[in-house]
Order: sequence, then structure tokens, then C-alpha cells
Amino acid sequence: MTEVKTPLKMEEAVHVEVADDIPPELEALLHTEPLHGLSDAEVTERTAQFGLNEIPESKTNPLLKFLSYFTGPISYLLEIACILSGVFQDWIDFGILLAVLIINACIGFFEEARAESALDALKNTLALKSRCWRNGKLVEVDSNTLVPGDIIALRLGDIIPADCRLLGVGVTGEITEGTLQIDQAALTGESLPVNKGKGSTAYSSAIVKQGQMLAVVTKTGINTFIGRAANLISITTEEGHFQKIINAIGNFLVAITCAMALALFFVRVWAVPEHPNDSLGDKVRHALLEVLVLTVAAIPVGLPTIMSVTMAVGASQLAKKQVIVKRLTAIEELASVSILCSDKTGTLTMNQLSFDVPYLSNRGNTTDNFEGTGVRYSEQDLLLTSFFASEPGAQDAIESAIRGAAQERVTVLKERVEQDHHIPGFKVNNFIPFNPTSKYTEATVTDLSTGKQFRCIKGAPQVIVRMVGGHDEATKAVNDFALRGLRALGVAITIDDAMTKFEMVGMISLLDPPRPDSAFTIEECRKLGISVKMITGDQQIIGKEVAHRLGMHRTILDASKLIDDSIDEEALIDRCVKCDGFAQVIPEHKYKVVELLQKRGYLVGMTGDGVNDAPALKKANVGIAVEGCTDAARSAADIVLLAAGLSTIVDGVKTSRAIFQRMRSYALYRIASTIHFLLFFFISICAFGFSLPPILIIMIAVLNDAATLVISVDNAQISQRPDKWRLGQLLTLSGILGVLLMIISFAHFFVAKDAFGLTTLPEKDNEGVKDAGKLQTIMYLQISSCPHFVIFSTRLPGHFYENIPSWTFILAVAGTQVFAMFMSIYGVKVFEATAIGWGWGVSVLAISTVMFMLLDVVKVVIIRSWSFELTVKLYPTKSRKALLEDRVAKRVVKERALANIAKCRKVLYMTMGVVAFKRTYEQAAKRRLGAASTTVTFN
Repeated sequence: MTEVKTPLKMEEAVHVEVADDIPPELEALLHTEPLHGLSDAEVTERTAQFGLNEIPESKTNPLLKFLSYFTGPISYLLEIACILSGVFQDWIDFGILLAVLIINACIGFFEEARAESALDALKNTLALKSRCWRNGKLVEVDSNTLVPGDIIALRLGDIIPADCRLLGVGVTGEITEGTLQIDQAALTGESLPVNKGKGSTAYSSAIVKQGQMLAVVTKTGINTFIGRAANLISITTEEGHFQKIINAIGNFLVAITCAMALALFFVRVWAVPEHPNDSLGDKVRHALLEVLVLTVAAIPVGLPTIMSVTMAVGASQLAKKQVIVKRLTAIEELASVSILCSDKTGTLTMNQLSFDVPYLSNRGNTTDNFEGTGVRYSEQDLLLTSFFASEPGAQDAIESAIRGAAQERVTVLKERVEQDHHIPGFKVNNFIPFNPTSKYTEATVTDLSTGKQFRCIKGAPQVIVRMVGGHDEATKAVNDFALRGLRALGVAITIDDAMTKFEMVGMISLLDPPRPDSAFTIEECRKLGISVKMITGDQQIIGKEVAHRLGMHRTILDASKLIDDSIDEEALIDRCVKCDGFAQVIPEHKYKVVELLQKRGYLVGMTGDGVNDAPALKKANVGIAVEGCTDAARSAADIVLLAAGLSTIVDGVKTSRAIFQRMRSYALYRIASTIHFLLFFFISICAFGFSLPPILIIMIAVLNDAATLVISVDNAQISQRPDKWRLGQLLTLSGILGVLLMIISFAHFFVAKDAFGLTTLPEKDNEGVKDAGKLQTIMYLQISSCPHFVIFSTRLPGHFYENIPSWTFILAVAGTQVFAMFMSIYGVKVFEATAIGWGWGVSVLAISTVMFMLLDVVKVVIIRSWSFELTVKLYPTKSRKALLEDRVAKRVVKERALANIAKCRKVLYMTMGVVAFKRTYEQAAKRRLGAASTTVTFN
């Protein structure tokens, strides 16, 4: 009995539609008669119930927004100081402080005024007019007047005006089994148009690429798929990471400044008044004036401005590399990003179908004999045959991909003078286009060299396999393509004179290929300590295939698990951290991914180009809109890439890390100098009644901060890991450096006062006193130069000589101190500086130079000794303690696992050794037996 061979079953990749729940009360309103539609009364009633089909806007008053930039700890302190300066008629200080406040507010307002524009862009993606059945007539209406239950006509090229359910009915009422081909890439991130038939949901703002059908509107306005994206954008109003850091630094500086200023005020009024015989009112006025001057000098007036200027210069540098920064603080945040979530379609891939490695059959193959003649069809044979069966001028993505590959790879097509459908040596006699029933295209062709005619067909793999009578080998190839997420098309050709018997030529595989630079960019990001996670609306198998081609692991999660209530949130975050990407993603999923990763403390970057990406772009610490993005994505993003792909992100990260190092070095220098300044004058005034003339104090603050502006063009050392502020380390190191600077200053003070006998009296009002004012000038030069030179140390985490500063930076810093030295040597009456001569001037500057080198050693020791355990000891908080315990527990588990692996490896090596010894022994025994059997005995 002959065994009947069962043909292989072909596996088809099924598109998984995102479920869209319709409440029962809404479902009841959707059973409208297709060719009659709603009446005017019903439209009015439903408009009152559901509102207009548009995204509601929420505008912020521009004046209130501008005034909001005058808030914050440093701003409040500056404003108080500005008011007091006006009260005491100190117009120079008043002007400086007011200018700083206005400049900072203007920079913030004009750089970040685009916050509400994302909603406008989303609104503009909606269709303006729609064809709709109302009162028994097909009429054109404004899209914003559509309501649930409206019957709309969808045709080729239409932008779908609202979420709707396809009815399987033609525009004029005929029943159709056909489908609509809909491009929803900008909404879901899917790389290919999807076919949707009766009962499927078509989303607002998607585009009809093929077909026509009636549909009933299910959801409008903010309730649509795109409306939910707009709602996610509108609720994302979190304070930026950089702003949190600046506020933390500002709170620290303001707290110590206010505490010491308040203590100093009481000391100067009651304990050590400047003029003991004055009335209490005069004492209060003099004390307030002195405290005001010290406070103005101590406040990091230039901190926000220098940070903004540094970032603005960095934005200019990035613009030359085709990276446009819309929000300045995004530069600092990009330097700290440790996870980059990248949209797949159009960012990591080309966003166009491409011919991939095909399956090629043997010539002469049959259903039972796949070997045939043993000679395979070539790739050129496959492409030429498929080109015969391709429709000229078709805008379909698959047809364009096949025709493009054929014209690029087939010799006879490449050599044509005109790239049209004319094929040298052949004539296409008849062409039958694709239709949903047959599912293939067909061409009848004549070979002009032989006069022989043949038919070519190209279409759905299962149809082509059936047309050739079955082909298990081709079916296996298609199943392999499906498992890898590749789109397949079958190609066959007739081999008999009657043109009725088809032979399999092969199977074309199509894929949206990775960009040429994507794999390299991902590897570069890894070297910089950034984990790249791919996010796609495509199916999981497609995501895995693309990830594999990009050199990533294939751990791609189904995004629906992100909203699974049965999974613990911590376990869910662990999955997000460990995986390589997410598939079948909708806007809520992307938003959720960013939110979960941020809860674990990661700074997250998100790239995207479509409407579906806009909420996550806004939610991420750094939203990056890629080249060719929609207006919605561009408006929601912080950074816009003008060049295709992700390669420019690497340049952006490196530049932003250089900028980060400049800002952190300035913050470290400024905090240390503020602590030094406050401690020295607090103690010197309280203990010795010694201070500097107000004009010299202001000179220190203005000259040093002005010179430090050029840090924005300094050479910076780029970190190979994401940068962190490490506030505990920053404040501790600043405090230690500040105390050491205070000790150095008091050493100068006591040497000059006690060893050289200089008086503490100022020159003003004490002209007859010997050396009056010299001590003030000496201390002015020392307090100006020594902390300022420390910036040469704070600009690097390592030793100062490991990276040479730019000449601009050296000249600016050194120039201000040389100016201060000459002013001190020769004296300037206007600034109340008494001449101290070359000996004191050169000595003070030389000692300041040596001191910064010694302080550099202290800095390096502290940074290299720092650890998270030390942070927890010095700044214990409940969250830090919990995190440390978690880290210790994980470290123990890891060490135990590594120890067990080492034991297993040892056992494995021992086993391999025994096996190898046994095999060697057995081979030796066989050789001995073989030698014995070949021995010949002669009688």
C-alpha cells in the first residue's frame, strides 16, 4: 500500500490588531443605516454628548509663564538682594542683580516656549473635510463635526478623520469582500501598510493606500487613538532633571548663605558693631549694608547664566553636527542618559521594503522531485520573472521594492537607456493586475529571440505553491521567512507550450532593512555605557529579526505585558531593564516603558518620528525626533536630528558629556569658593572685625564669574560612562576644598598681620596710619586668585595635568588675576586698593598657584576613595539605605552564582580530561590490536 504524503502546511504571519474596547452604551449608537446616515437632529444631540471631533487645547498665559522663570531658591535670594540694594541706593549692585535676573528669565522663556506646540501639531494631523452619509445623502462635512455613528466614505489617499469600524460595504452600498490597505506607521510604528476588512478598526490620522469602503465612526476627538496620545502629552509636566540639580545646589548655597548672613547681621549689630557709638538704627543700616555686599558676592549670581551660556555654546556646536537643540537643559540630560529607547521603523531601519536573501528552486523541479536538473534558478532569473509580473508605475510598497531590486541587480535591466517597463529581448503581451480574489499578478511574455511564449505569476506564497501543484521545500522556506518576520512572495513560470503547467522559480523575501550605520551606532553607544532598546509597533518576530541583524540580543518583549496587572511592578521594571526591546507597541506602551525605567532611577532618552512617539518623547528625560519626523514628534522632542539614522546621536552624546564636565567643574569651583568666602569673612568679622571694602568684594565676584564664562569653550575630558552629578560627592568635596581655602586665606592673614605687623585698618578714613589698607589689598588678591586657580583642578576628575585647558580659558583666568595683581601692586584709589609692591603681589600669586596643585591632590584622593557606601554613611536617607541593602543582596547572589559557575567549570574540565584520557587509551589499545593482527608467522 502506497503511503500518501501529506503536504506541508504553510504558516502565515498574522497581523495582531490592537484591541479597541467599545462600551455597550456606545455600541448601541453605532448601528446606523449605511446609505442613510444620521439625521441633523441626531448629529446635534451626539455633538452635545461627545463634543467636537478635535483635540481640546490648554494654553498658558505667556506673562505668567515668563514670571515663572523668576522663581527658585537662587532667584529668590537675588530678588531680595536686589530690593535691598535699591533701598540702600546701591545702584551698581541693583543694576547687576536686576540684569542677571532678567537675562536668566529671557533665556529660559525663549528657549522653552515651545511646550504647548505639540498639541497644535497633533491637531493639524487630522483631516479637515470628510465625505459622510447624512439624511440619505453623501455630503462633504467638516471633520470636526463628526460624531459616533456617522457613516463616512474612505477612499484612496484619504486621511481617516476619526476612529471608525469598517462595514464591508462600498461607497454606493454594494457588499464587498475586499480590504482597505492602510498606512498607520505614524500611529503604531508598523513598517508595512496593513490590510483591514469588515469589522476592523481604522484609526484617526492613518492614510488609505488602496481600496474604498464605508465605515461607522466609533470614537472622536480626545477619545481616539491619536487623541489618547495628545492626552498623554498634556499630562506630562514633570520638572526636568537639570532643574532639580540646580535647585538642589541652589537650596544648599542659599541655606548656608542665609544662615551665615543672619548670624553676621546679629554680630555686627550687637557683638562687634563697625561703629560702636552709633544709634541702633544706624548700626542696623550699616550691618544690613555689609551683609548685603557679602551676600551679593557669595551668591552664585553667575551660576544660572554660566550654565545657560555653556549649554548655548554647546547647542551651537551640536547644530554644526546636524543636531538641533530645542531645550537647552536637554544637553546636560543627554550626557546623563544611560538607556536609549529607539524607534525601529525609520530610525534603526530604512522604512522601506528591501529585497532580502531569497529561496531559489532548481530548474525542472516538480512536486515530488525538488532536485530537477540540479541547477538552481539564479537571483537574476527570479527578479526578471517577478519584474515581468509587476505593474508599471504602481505605488504599492511591495511592487516598488521588487521593481527597484530588479532594475538594480538584473544585467539586462540595468543596461537599458530608459528605465521604463520596456525589457530588451522580451515583449509583455498581456498583464493581469493583482486582485484580492486571485491574490497574484500575471504576465504573458514573448521571448523575442526564440518566439516562445510563457506566463509568469507573482503573488501570495500559498497561492503560488498551489498553482505549481505543491512544493514542500518552498513551503519550508516560507515558514522560515515567517518565523523571522520576513514578507514572502512566490514566483512561478510556465514550462509547456500550452502555458498551463507552472514551475516554481523561487520565493522572494522582503524586509525593512537596518540602516547601514545602525549596528555601528548601537555598538558605539554600548562603548559609551548607553543601553539601546528597540521599540516597534511591528510583530515580535520582526523585532527579533531586526535586533539580530543589528548585533543585539533577541530578547524582545511583547508590549502587552507592560499593562499586565498580575505582574509585580518591580519584576516588570527588571524585565524592561534586561530586555533588548519591545514589540507590538502603542503610544501608551512607549510612555509606560519610559515611566518604568525612570522609576528605577535611569535617565531615559527616546527617539521617534511619528505621532505615536510624541507622548514618550515628551515623557523621556531627552526626547529626540529623528530626520523626517512628523510635526507632532518634532514639537514634543527636546532635540531634533537633521541627518538620517542615529549616528549623529553619538556625536551629540560626546559633545553633551564635554559640556556636562564644564558645568560640573564650574559648580564644584563655585560652591567651594562660596563656602570659602562665607567662612573666611564670617570668622574674620566676628573675631577680628576685619573685612574688605565693598567695592573690592564686588570686584572679586564680577571679575571671577566674568572670566569663568569662557569655560564654555574649554577642552573637556569625555567620560566613557553616563555622567552623574553625584551631589553627595560634589557637596562634600566642595566643602572640604572650601575649608582648606579658608585655612590658606587665614595663613596669609596671620602672616601679614602678625609676622609683618600690618594693621587691619582700611586706608579710607585712616590715611595717617602706617600700612593702612595693605592687609585688605593682600587679602583681596589672595581671595581673588587662590579659589579662582582651583578651577584648573575642578575641571577634571583626575589630576589637573591629564588634560590641558584651552588657551582661551587659560588667558581669561590668568588675565583677570594678573590684572588683580597689577592693581594690587600699584594701587587704584577708585577701587580702594592700596599699593602693596611687587614682593607681596608676586608672592601671593605664586603661592596661589602652588596651593591649587596641592588641593588638586586632595581632590583626586577624595574622588578615587568615594563610593556609594560612603554616600550612605555621610548622607543617610531611607531610600539610599534600601538601595544599598538591595545592591549588597544582589552582589552576594552574584558572587554565589560565580562561585558555583567556577565549581561547575572545574568539574567540566575534570570530566573532559577523563574523557580525553579514556579516548586516548582506547585509541592506543586499537592501534596495538591492529599491529598484532597484521603480524605474519613463517614456518
